[in-house]
Amino acid sequence: MNHKRSGFNNLGEFALSVAAAMRPGGRIDDRLLKIQAATSGTSEVTPSEGGFLVGSDLMDPLLTKVYETGQLAKLCFRLPISAGSNSIKIPAIDETSRINGSRFGGVQSYYAAEAETVTATKPKFRLLSLELRKLFAICYATEELMADAPALGRILQQSFVDEIGFKVDDAILNGSGAGMPLGILNSPCLVTQAVETGQTTGILYENIIKMYSRMLPRSRKSAVWLINQSIEPALFSMSLSVGTGGSAVYLPATGAAGQPYASLMGLPVIPCEQCGALNSKGDIILADLSSYILAEKGGIKSDVSTHLRFLFDERIFRWTYRFDGSPLANAPTIPFKGSASLSSFVTLAARA
Repeated sequence: MNHKRSGFNNLGEFALSVAAAMRPGGRIDDRLLKIQAATSGTSEVTPSEGGFLVGSDLMDPLLTKVYETGQLAKLCFRLPISAGSNSIKIPAIDETSRINGSRFGGVQSYYAAEAETVTATKPKFRLLSLELRKLFAICYATEELMADAPALGRILQQSFVDEIGFKVDDAILNGSGAGMPLGILNSPCLVTQAVETGQTTGILYENIIKMYSRMLPRSRKSAVWLINQSIEPALFSMSLSVGTGGSAVYLPATGAAGQPYASLMGLPVIPCEQCGALNSKGDIILADLSSYILAEKGGIKSDVSTHLRFLFDERIFRWTYRFDGSPLANAPTIPFKGSASLSSFVTLAARA
């Protein structure tokens, strides 16, 4: 990792410098002033009013690792929010049907023979508004750990990156949209496939076929299956009825002796601990995550307290990250022909 711009060799060295600057009467490292000046356009720093921002050459690798650690965030459509703004409004096509006169929200074309009945049409747009939500993580560091900058850097990076990566993925799936991103499972565009008659548990081959049939055609090439690992026994025992017998549909040709294919209908199967438990809604999801917008604002803010854990001989580091997210669509799509609604996000209903 190259840190020539900030002058710090690693994240731990930066954290030690911040801690020293935040002590009453502590000396502020010139390298912190350099980062602050480059970030805010001024060299004036008031530690009591918020601490120091991580320099971009330290921040960028952290953000990269957050998205590498997460299973889902790296598959989303990432959209940076510019400096000086806390929100973004995205003009999106308001399309909920593919029937004539409804494509792109209202566009329709005509053959020349119909010229006398041609009516002017136009696309319909809606604004998708994303407002930055604050997510933060806290790490306690003992004085012994503070004495070793490389070790401190590893601890801070692992705790921050893993936790933030986990919570971003959880928001993508389960976010309520109230004070946090809107997750797929709470989105109005989600399609929930009904279970089979008499089905009270597990996953059936018919479930997979019908879920796949509800995926928008344009989303199939980039869709993935997200599963809770607790459903894997049901997947491995899934079979296709053939006459009076059956044939396994998820195991490789060599059976349990071979490496599982980890794909369904040619699409990757990704175990994801944020998916619902077995038999609950969300234990298996077919998702085109490129249709999920993830807005983020560059700048991981780091603050330190030298007082709160004084009696425990510890210091507290806080890392703050601001982002928001939402599926691009706001409703399922009615197909050109057929009655079953389609979506970029499909899940299976809960089993009783």
